[in-house]
Formats: sequence, structure tokens, C-alpha cells
Amino acid sequence: MSGRSGNKNPGLTLFLTGNTGLLALSAILFSLSFPSFINTSGFPLLSWISLFPAFIVTYRMSWKRAPFYGLFLGLISYAVFNYWLSSFHPLTIFIVPLLYAAYYLILFPFLKLSNTLFPRYSFVVNTVIWTGYEYLRTKGFLGYSYGVMGYTQYLFPPLVRLSSLTGVWGVSFLVIFPSAFLGYALKDVFTGTDTGNFKQMLKHSASAISRAFYSGKKAVLTYFVLMGLALVWGMASKTELKGLDTWKVSLIQQNIDPWQGGFETYKESLYRLKKLSTLAKEDNPEIIIWSETSFVPAIEWHSKYRTDPDVYGLVKELKDFLAGETIPYLVGNDEGRLITDENMQSRRVDYNAAIFYENGEVKDIYRKMHLVPFTEHFPYKKQLPWLYDLLEKSDTHFWEKGKEYTVFESGRVKFSTPICFEDTFGYISREFVRRGADVIVNITNDSWSGSVPAEVQHMMHAVFRAAENRRSVVRSTNGGITCIIDPNGRIISRIDPFEESWLTGLVPLYKGNWTIYTKAGDWFGAASVIISLMLIVLGGVLLLQKHLISGRD
Repeated sequence: MSGRSGNKNPGLTLFLTGNTGLLALSAILFSLSFPSFINTSGFPLLSWISLFPAFIVTYRMSWKRAPFYGLFLGLISYAVFNYWLSSFHPLTIFIVPLLYAAYYLILFPFLKLSNTLFPRYSFVVNTVIWTGYEYLRTKGFLGYSYGVMGYTQYLFPPLVRLSSLTGVWGVSFLVIFPSAFLGYALKDVFTGTDTGNFKQMLKHSASAISRAFYSGKKAVLTYFVLMGLALVWGMASKTELKGLDTWKVSLIQQNIDPWQGGFETYKESLYRLKKLSTLAKEDNPEIIIWSETSFVPAIEWHSKYRTDPDVYGLVKELKDFLAGETIPYLVGNDEGRLITDENMQSRRVDYNAAIFYENGEVKDIYRKMHLVPFTEHFPYKKQLPWLYDLLEKSDTHFWEKGKEYTVFESGRVKFSTPICFEDTFGYISREFVRRGADVIVNITNDSWSGSVPAEVQHMMHAVFRAAENRRSVVRSTNGGITCIIDPNGRIISRIDPFEESWLTGLVPLYKGNWTIYTKAGDWFGAASVIISLMLIVLGGVLLLQKHLISGRD
């Protein structure tokens, strides 16, 4: 009787304390930690505990079911977290969740193995393994940085600045550890045995956490020391901006989706770009920056091959406008070229490009190198022709990959332009800075999403790119979020998403020494992978040795 009075819905509690319910809860907490339709800024504090239900399951699951539980968590997490991908391409909302279902299918057996090999300090090993997993999944053709736990802290500059030492991976390690510890501490509490009484469950939880703390207090205290040192580093490494030279830029957000296609869309986009740029000139900027593919028709191609009089007329209108400008312009454009392949056949190739104009003339071009898998680039046409054909029939526009890390020069300022998806990868901005860039200028078209959370999820990566390299980051976007981020990872000005406007601001020019991250790159992420493998091997050897000794006895 008393048990029922504590909980009016024991069935719900039983579900939430079952493995499937715990995984669903973890998926929801994970998604809400990032910007979402519930809160466009996200709930960063949730991220510190969001994975603990999943970690509980890794202790309770059988070896046989481990891959299936991992598959379930990956599928649900990314279907909810990246719901806006359905607006990007009809296939991506299926591809990304299925991809992460496959990743988690592999990850969960490793966590199960860690729990078996290190029964007392499994939460430490699990933190290292999860951090290493986050790093690995950003590599290669399928690399994808959305959902890395460290990015949830983008609004907390002292912790963001740890990335100048460790990259985002050090922040992820700190964020994941509490979930791993809670999962270890509560593994025997959320069993459904107290489904009739929440108070009893909370009491048992507090006792379990206390026992786990005293059992692993060396590891927990070490974590608190590392957290303290991280915050000290974040505060001590803050760059003093007072007295720095500045670069006055105007960023144009025309808020029209070029993916709608068609002559009228391109005409309206050019009209807005010219109108907003003319207004921005009154602020006397040193450069005007347009977004990714802000002008869609390939300028060079249509200038040479005038097959469409209407489109050529738009191109000429743009070139005439730029020819009358004394201010430099950066323009996002589809750069079409005619090349001759190894079979001596001529064909057109297209690059997603950033074109730098001075006095109406092209001074330099950057061509996007890290293309979006499946929707911008698919290198396995010969191996998987059926999938290539399916992608083409789904109205996929493939780009050619660029090969050069271009550093533009505009007066006293050197800058580089990762295009859209590229600023979600630390290695690209790092290499630009190593080659001399004083400012990172990200040009992006996210207007297709129609989703403010999608815009913020993208923008949060740029905060870390600034702090990692201690260089200002400028974002000029079609629909959001256009902003200026200082070298400390602090957003100093921005335009609201999906607003037709421009932003003129002073960009701090820090040209000091390289950070440890700029020098050493993703060493922390790579070390997490290596240490994970070493610990698994060591644990296996120790377990085998223990069995051999017990067998002799």
C-alpha cells in the first residue's frame, strides 16, 4: 500500500528503469543538451548527466544484446537531435541516424568490455573510450562533428578556452566523466525493484553515489583537480583585446534560399545583396562579405559560355556592380570549369568557391576541400554504382574537391574561408592559421533548414575554432547565424537568424603566438583512442593472468 502511494504510475517508472526506457531517456537528454526546438540555446548543464542512463545499460546488458542496444541509442539520438536534416536532403535524415546506429553498435561492446575488465574504475576507462570514439567519428569520408559533447559548452568561454590546449576533445572528456561516473554508481539502483516509490529510489541513489565516490575517490578527486586546472587555464589564457588592431567588416545576410533555384530566385538574391551592400557601405567597412553560394550562377562559366542569355545578364549585372566598387568583396559562388579528362573528353566540373574581388577583378579563389558526404561528394561511383545513381536521382549536386589552403590578403589582413560544413572540423581552421591567416571567415548557407536550432548547432562549432587557435572568427551566412567571434571564443555581435540585414563590426586582430592546439592539433583526441586500446589490451592481459593464477590454485 505504501509503495503505491509513492507513485501513481508504476508502469511508467518500470519503463524508464528498463534498458529501453533508459536509452530513450539518454537520447532525449543528449538532444536537449544541444540547441533544439525546446530551447534554441540548448541546456548545456544537461550534457553533464545526459549519458548516464546509457552508461547504466552498459552494465546491465548481456553481450548478446550489447550491439542492439547501441544501435537503438544511436538511431534514436540522431533522429531527434538532427531532425532538421530532413530539410537538407531526403536521404540524410535516414543516413545519419543509421550511420550512428552502426557506430554505437560497435561502441557498446567496447564499453561492456571495459566494465568487465575494470570493475572498479570502469567509469574512467569508459570516459576515455567515449572521447576517443567522438574523435574517430569526425575522421574520413563519413566524418561528422555534430553531437560532440564538448560543443554543448559553447556559451561558457572559460571552458571553451581549454580547447586552445586540447581541442574540443578535452572539454568533451570533462563533460562525459560525470555521466560515466553516475552510470557506474547507479548501475544497481535503476532496476525496477522500487518502481512504486520514487523517494526510496532517490534514497538508494544517494547511498549508491556515496559508496561509488569512496570506492573510486582517487579518480573522482583527480577529475575535480583537472576541472579546476581547466578553469584556471581558461581564465589565465584569456587574450587581452584592449589595444588590439581591428578589421572593420560588413557581413551580408540576404535571407533567401538559393536552393529554391530558378532565374527569379537568383535575380531576387542579387537584388538583396546589392541593396544590403550599398547600405553597408555607409559604415565604411574595409571589406564586404557575402555568404556561401550567395550568387549561384557560375560567374566564370557564364562569362565564357553564354548559353543562357538571361543568366548571363545576371552575371554581367553582378560584374558591373563589382567593377564600380572600391571596397573589396568576398563572394560565394559555384565555380564552373571545363576540363579535359584522361580520356581526352571535355566535361564541366563545379567547385563550391569563395572568390575574392578587388576593384572588380578576381584576386584569388578558395575551393572547398572537405565536402559533405553523399550530398556534395561521393567517391565510390565505381564500387557502389547503384548508390551513386540513387544519389544523382535524388537531385544531388556533386562538387569537385579543392586542393589548396588559400590565404587571402586584404591590405594588412590575411584571412581564410572555410566554407559551411568545413568550420565544424578543427583541422581545417588550424591549417589556415598555420599558413598565416589572421582571421577565419566562414561563409555558410544554412537557410535551407528553416530551423533556428540547426543554425545555432552549426554556429557553436565556430566558437571553438576561435578559441582553439586564438584567432577571431567571422561568419557571413545566408539565413543565420551571421556573427563575429573574438579570439577568446566570445560572440561579440550577431544578427538574428532568418532576418534580411547586414552586420558591420570591428574584428579584433590577434596575431600572437600559436596555441598548443595550433601547434599540435587533435593530440588529445588521438591520445584518447590510443590509450583506450592500450587499456583494453592491458585489462585483457591482467584478466588472463588472474585466470591462470586461479587455475593453478
